[in-house]
Amino acid sequence: MEAQTQMLIVLVGYLLFLISVGIYQGRKTKSSKDFAIAGRQLPGWVAALSERATGESAWALLGLPGFAFAAGLAAIWPAIGCVLGIVVAWVIFAPRLRREAEKYDASTFVDYIAKRHPDAEKWIRILGSLTIAFFFFFYVGAQFIGGGKTLNALFDIDPKIGMIITAMIILPYTVAGGLKSVAYTDTIQAIVMIVTLIIAPIVGIHYISTHHDVFAHSVTEALKASGPEYSTILGGLAGSAAIIFVIAEFSWFFGYLGGMPQLSIRFMAIKDEENAKLARNVGVAWTIIAYIGALLIGWIGIAIFGPSGLADQEQVMPEVMLKLFPPALAAVFITGAVAAMLSTADSLLILASTELSENFLRPFVLAKDMDPRRGLTISRITTIALGIIALIMAFIVPSDLIYTIVGYTWAGIGDTFSVIVILTLFWKKFHGKAVPPTIIAGLLFTVFWVSSGLDAKVSARLMTFIVTAIVAVVATYAIKPENTRTGA
Repeated sequence: MEAQTQMLIVLVGYLLFLISVGIYQGRKTKSSKDFAIAGRQLPGWVAALSERATGESAWALLGLPGFAFAAGLAAIWPAIGCVLGIVVAWVIFAPRLRREAEKYDASTFVDYIAKRHPDAEKWIRILGSLTIAFFFFFYVGAQFIGGGKTLNALFDIDPKIGMIITAMIILPYTVAGGLKSVAYTDTIQAIVMIVTLIIAPIVGIHYISTHHDVFAHSVTEALKASGPEYSTILGGLAGSAAIIFVIAEFSWFFGYLGGMPQLSIRFMAIKDEENAKLARNVGVAWTIIAYIGALLIGWIGIAIFGPSGLADQEQVMPEVMLKLFPPALAAVFITGAVAAMLSTADSLLILASTELSENFLRPFVLAKDMDPRRGLTISRITTIALGIIALIMAFIVPSDLIYTIVGYTWAGIGDTFSVIVILTLFWKKFHGKAVPPTIIAGLLFTVFWVSSGLDAKVSARLMTFIVTAIVAVVATYAIKPENTRTGA
């Protein structure tokens, strides 16, 4: 049986298993709160693995190994920024957000911020939900495009047909069970991802040390043989260029500080304090192991193929898998990369739909106190509608425009809401009236900074965080608050 056929069989079987798990978990969803935040009853290990699968997506299996293959040792900087951000998120923000969600009976990310700042609740709900839904709507479209391209590369399926297949895989279990279905399917994907990132480097190091037809017989030898741009932590750069490079790559750190809604909602959904501690330990351990493994896969790729041995750097993980393992086993690991993309798409879709239905449609268009089952129906209809519109958009909107808008997300959403969450949790003077101008300033500044080309000089991920923080502090003192804040 040829390799492509084996991969197809594995992929189909794996995805059918995911769909069945998601639909089974969906049978337990009885209300819109179950749909949006899994009834705040997620076990700690499920919440942690779901958050990690969603947070890493194809980055851990394709993006970071590809960057390590292209940049060598200098790839440690984004890894350090991400790992530190994730560790801080799990140690400092996760337990606080879980307690806050329980205290304020919050069902979504924006719902929590709005309830915490009742003096501007209406505008926080409108601005927050519409902004997140807009950006993540394009993000979902990008995942559909990515799924189509991946299926095309693996099986020569027409990319447009691949997009439809991707949507048909995601929508049934997402609509059936909301966050609970998504969390459990993500958990399976996180397990496949971490197994890949543990086994592949171990086998890869043995492979390059025992085979003669490779570029180098160790990672260290491969980096040295590739030149100083690969063997130094600054990529051969010096002076201001080196400083700018380090800041830009490390700045991924700021988006993890409570500001990415698809990650924070997992913190909020953990069922109790004991499970929160378990989740913290699982999340931190998974992250450290995964990032070491991802870097090693990229560097092992250099040792096998040489620094210029691949036309597309992000194909290093699949190419390494096919070198190291029999086709059927390689297919399992490569399928993990495909599934990782799906874990992002389903999470973004459920987040966009619940933010829109719970914070915009329900309070301002429909009845705020509607029956829980009717609320669940509205959430499901919203999810279907957004999924179909995102798919249509992926067909008709130029992909470069979609990816441009997606490119604003980490800074425009992650950094902006990180500032709001940090100040909400840790600064008593910060009040609701300061939240809307902070959201607007963060988004407008991100669009300006990236569109002007200044992002190439100083990362928008850093600048948006700084500017948004300044605006938040100034607005806190400049705008008179109302004495309605309900917590400290």
